[in-house]
Amino acid sequence: MPDPLVYLLVLAALALVTFWLFRPERGLVPRWQESQRNNDRVRVEDLLKHVHKCERQGTRPSVESIAGALNVGLDATAHLLAETQHSGLMAMEQGEIRLTAKGRESALHIIRAHRLWERYLADETGYAESDWHGRAEKLEHLLTPEEVDALAAQLGNPTHDPHGDPIPRSDGEFVAHGGQPLSTVPVDTMAHIVHLEDEPEIVYAQIVAEGIHPGMVLQVLESNGSRVKIWVDGDEHILAPIVANNISVRPLPAEVSVEPEALDTEQLTALHLGERAEVVSISAKCRGAERRRFMDLGILPGTQVRAEIRSPSGDPTAFLVRGALIALRRDQAKLINIVRSNE
Repeated sequence: MPDPLVYLLVLAALALVTFWLFRPERGLVPRWQESQRNNDRVRVEDLLKHVHKCERQGTRPSVESIAGALNVGLDATAHLLAETQHSGLMAMEQGEIRLTAKGRESALHIIRAHRLWERYLADETGYAESDWHGRAEKLEHLLTPEEVDALAAQLGNPTHDPHGDPIPRSDGEFVAHGGQPLSTVPVDTMAHIVHLEDEPEIVYAQIVAEGIHPGMVLQVLESNGSRVKIWVDGDEHILAPIVANNISVRPLPAEVSVEPEALDTEQLTALHLGERAEVVSISAKCRGAERRRFMDLGILPGTQVRAEIRSPSGDPTAFLVRGALIALRRDQAKLINIVRSNE
């Protein structure tokens, strides 16, 4: 005859397992269900973003384009579309996928959260530029509208993210950057970079590798079907048309004069030992804690600097700044634009 104690132990074990699996909120099954709901919500929000982007670009979203953007199968995409229509976020009008007013509001909330996160990562953290987009893609789904408003207020209600994309306000309005693709700008035109497209990633990586960023003033030297040559930041850059097409610029009016140093400045790395220079600007590429450190050290426009000592390995170099020696690595000195002193 089985021992009653064994029965009790088995029942206790089953009760413990059942409790572990189905414990409200913290059990394995409720957490798995919550994870599934979150995954579905993220996919719906990413779908809304894609349709909104298509509407802004004047293209027609399709089941295939949505599946590609979300990296899911066609069946899963069809299921998501059915869900969004049932929720009143999407509608089919004459065979076209359209956002409803409710869906557009949700899409703008996610877009606003994403671009504010990128602004935060650029201005307040030390994350590399290549990390901003991917991190913002994950964080954008975590904020409520109230938290997004608080983040905007903390950042001073910026109008554009670090790539130049407009950040929607809480009412959905935004300030467009007003640029045109660099590949369409005539030769000899002076222009101001206002936006970099961060997708596809491989093209964006090439732009970052060239050291190009919003805020720069450039001159188009050559433009044809095989390449676009520009002069920017004291150097010549040759870009493939597909890369130039992802750089948006605003041509400067002919009557607007550009100071010579806007194009002919050098980087601090160009100074030889004993040479003096005047700081013109800190590169717009320098953000967050590093920019604040430069300013705290007195590296500001108009400051006189002199190259004093160089490490035997060639890096770092110590510069005399406002009576103090400051050691800067080469990658840091490249962020400081100068003009050589006449002395």
